[in-house]
Amino acid sequence: MRESGYWADNYQRNKLSVQDAIAKIQSGQRIFIGSSCGEPQQLVKGLADASLTFTDLEIVRMFSGESTSLSRIAEKSKSQNLNIRSFYLGSANSESFKGDLRFITPINLSDIHKLIKSKMLPIQVALIQVTPPDDFGWMSLGISVDVTASAAAGADLVIAQVNSKMPRTLGRSSIHVNDIDYFVEHDETLIEIGTYPDVKAAGKIARYVSRLVEDGSTMQMSLGGTSEANIQALMEKNDLGIHTQYVTNTIMKLMAMGVVTNKNKGFNSGKIICSNAIGNQNLYDLLDYNSAVEFHPSKYVNDPRKIAKNRKMVAMNTAREIDLTGQVTADALPFNNFSGVTGILDFFRGAAMSKKGKSILMLTSTRDDGTRSRIVPILEKVAVVVPRSEVQYVVTEYGSVNLFGKSIQERALSLISIAHPDFRDELFEQAKDLGLLGPERILRDEMHSIYPLWLEETRIIDRKKITFRPVKLTDERSLQEHYYRLDSTDVISRFFHEKKSFISTQIERTFIIDYLKDLTIVAVEGQSGYERILAVGEYYLNPETELAEIAFSVEKEWQGKGLSSIVIQKLAEAARRNGIKGLTAYTAKENKRMVKLFHTLNYQVKAVSQGSMIYLETIFDQKQDPAE
Repeated sequence: MRESGYWADNYQRNKLSVQDAIAKIQSGQRIFIGSSCGEPQQLVKGLADASLTFTDLEIVRMFSGESTSLSRIAEKSKSQNLNIRSFYLGSANSESFKGDLRFITPINLSDIHKLIKSKMLPIQVALIQVTPPDDFGWMSLGISVDVTASAAAGADLVIAQVNSKMPRTLGRSSIHVNDIDYFVEHDETLIEIGTYPDVKAAGKIARYVSRLVEDGSTMQMSLGGTSEANIQALMEKNDLGIHTQYVTNTIMKLMAMGVVTNKNKGFNSGKIICSNAIGNQNLYDLLDYNSAVEFHPSKYVNDPRKIAKNRKMVAMNTAREIDLTGQVTADALPFNNFSGVTGILDFFRGAAMSKKGKSILMLTSTRDDGTRSRIVPILEKVAVVVPRSEVQYVVTEYGSVNLFGKSIQERALSLISIAHPDFRDELFEQAKDLGLLGPERILRDEMHSIYPLWLEETRIIDRKKITFRPVKLTDERSLQEHYYRLDSTDVISRFFHEKKSFISTQIERTFIIDYLKDLTIVAVEGQSGYERILAVGEYYLNPETELAEIAFSVEKEWQGKGLSSIVIQKLAEAARRNGIKGLTAYTAKENKRMVKLFHTLNYQVKAVSQGSMIYLETIFDQKQDPAE
């Protein structure tokens, strides 16, 4: 029972050596150990040294790298001395879990507090790490508040390692001397995590992700090399906010550079909100008495209702595999021992409830040195961490897709389009075998094309954000809707005859393209995955002439606003880069807009009358005379 009275007297009276403190533990008790980089290493070592004197201890901890491996002791003693319970929500089938699978308790991070407080999982002993007390007897849990605060509050016996090298973090991170039973003073360097290995695809993934993140968004970022690359890609954003499980060196770098200001969050504005810090000593030094960063327990940080209060909440997490229906597996990264306990569902659900919020799932297209696809037909013999209903944006180095509200067939086509080209054939055939795609679907060579991200551009036109980009395989329905919205005159201008039907087999040349010989540029507005196509421009290469014929269509209300001029500039730029000599077009003589459009390219234009039509041609190496 903890003492009352003057805190300084209690502190001095209850200081013990590590051996004497561990001796207060009794066989059969359940022991919580402070998590991640805030692990009380000296206490854990003392417990390991004395482990053979105990029977049936149950160790409760976040899945971690274990500065001293209690799991190995449990293995050797066949759990008679120690038994491990690791909180972890993941697929638990990677190499890093071999031998430890039976110790894992799958749970959302936001639910651990409830499990402890309700005494469904009673904690008899909590081993934690704190700062020395201040003048009023308050100590800080430092960089490991998460579930450590809940465990310390619910434990019968609290033993604290007092480490002067622990930064004093602000927020709801304090615990009073009188709420701790015994103190072991021992200074040691906190656990640090090194730099992440270079993931070759990370930079490409980051470029797609940066297009989904708006200025003023509030970010949650999981750990890993992909997330680190994303942070680099966010350098050009403005006024980002942070509400995340882990704060890292690179997040603080974004703050130092002025990218993270936290002023538009709408909830805890002006503050980074987190529950744990993972990084190196430079990070820990920055967090000491830093009023711009607040540490809160996981029951607060991971509460979807709290997460949803942030404006434009963006949850970015990494995945291990995803199947063609959208089911996701996630694992601790083999090079990062502290990503095992994930709040992925907490943040996905919070982001979904946030105004203009979104969730982004990132994964490289392959694993095992490129021999296996991370996009698979169907998940088998693994735990589904994120159900298909919770998945929104999925990003690989080959593109991004929005699965929210999409049918199974739309999901399968979308995910195949961002899989590694070497695996698209196999995935397509397997999807048909599984009934995920209709029997009318045919695999075309163009399915192997790599999306040219460099052609994407967003402009403000008529006070609306309009994106110009290459068409995607997933645009089939949007293209059909665009053509059906055209009036009869524009349909004839585009297709040279009256046309009432635009079934997929009739327009597939527009949306199944190779981005080289055949290219379609669209102007779109709206959320990615649900955009409205306003204008379409295409070129088709004639291999005999090495010239590409172009065609356009623009919705009536957007005609005369410059969309076609931008589209033709992009078509010409792409054609030149792809080795095409020039562009041609056939149009009605009265179509003065097309003639004018060709002259915007700044190349010489040849116009030849052919009956009621006019043939237009421009060659890229024939510059227009400036005097013309």
